[in-house]
Amino acid sequence: MFPLLKENIRIAFDSIKSQILRTTLTVLIIAIGITALVGILSAVSALENTISSDFASMGSNTFNLQRYEFTTHTRGGGEREKINPIITYREVREFKETYSFPKTQTSISFTGTSTAEVKYESEKTDPEVSVLGVNEFFLTNSGLNLEEGREFNYFDIQNNNNVAILGADFAEGLFKNISPIGKTISVRGVKFTVIGILESKGSTFGNNQDLRVLIPVELARSIFTQPDINYNISVRVGDKEMMEGAQSEAIITFRNIRRLNPVEENNFGIEKSDDLINRIFTITGYLNLAAWIISIITIFGSSIALMNIMLVSVSERTREIGIRKALGAKNSTIATQFFMETLIIGQIGGIVGIILGIFIGIGVSAAADFDFVTPWKAILWATGITILVAILAGSYPANKAAKQNPIESLHYE
Repeated sequence: MFPLLKENIRIAFDSIKSQILRTTLTVLIIAIGITALVGILSAVSALENTISSDFASMGSNTFNLQRYEFTTHTRGGGEREKINPIITYREVREFKETYSFPKTQTSISFTGTSTAEVKYESEKTDPEVSVLGVNEFFLTNSGLNLEEGREFNYFDIQNNNNVAILGADFAEGLFKNISPIGKTISVRGVKFTVIGILESKGSTFGNNQDLRVLIPVELARSIFTQPDINYNISVRVGDKEMMEGAQSEAIITFRNIRRLNPVEENNFGIEKSDDLINRIFTITGYLNLAAWIISIITIFGSSIALMNIMLVSVSERTREIGIRKALGAKNSTIATQFFMETLIIGQIGGIVGIILGIFIGIGVSAAADFDFVTPWKAILWATGITILVAILAGSYPANKAAKQNPIESLHYE
């Protein structure tokens, strides 16, 4: 059995080599479909992995009060249905002082600038550093951990101490691999003592989260005085079972702060971290569906092309089939020969498509700063699809070859 199988495989490869142009075109058609499937699924997997790593650390027991909901309702022409006012410092201070739901802690923060220049002795960064004003709960509520040093404490914030926590990139860049703890940096002429270094978070959508400086919020307000600064409120609930109650209390509190009438809609948004992840994953689900639709259409075309090339091959080798049958070859042997040829072409197309798809996934991940992961699920699906294509496209030509009359085949010109 194995010598016969080996011989069929050898004959299949010889036949593929003899019609290299048609085989190459068929392989490319199959590869395009598999490339579309693996490439899109690879990119989507990288996106999901990046989002999960960014938000998972925050847990499902955190929610944010923000200017808008994650989804913005629009009218025709892209006009926003309602312009919500910014969340002001007065409002976040009043919320922090008023909101007293059990087992919660409230973080307030704002971005002073995203184009700061940070100096240390004679060294300085490019003007692309983000500076955030935060309170003592910002790190915990944001799921951030320290690589070295300590967090802000209550006295740092209340006393407006000139202290700062830096992103991970500063340790290797500005400080030339020496410990930044205890060193003095300068931001817009104001000096800060470094008390901590954050663990690396990487980049998301081109935003480098390791190139930022955290300073006490009141001190940040004295440095960055531009109008219409929008503040962020994050509430962490100690007991997940109390999440709904904490959110309801937060909404009521903020509505009172904004003096909204009972019949008025909220002019702010509220988002849970896990709700945001679920919504984004819903979007990536549509991308997955698009990948399947594109690949199925292309693979359907490749199945027809593969079946056509095998039917042509059967017609061209009719005399060969007759000779093999006259020498004692069984119908199953003839069918296996042509089926093996179809399977080899399909698998070559699949392998080429998988390799190209992975390279596309790597390229998209590198361009968008996503965390690439090997798409094993997509690779398994692609392998299974190419085998299915070979079965569907090769069954009819193989069956047709096996049923040919040996006498008529020998007389075929």
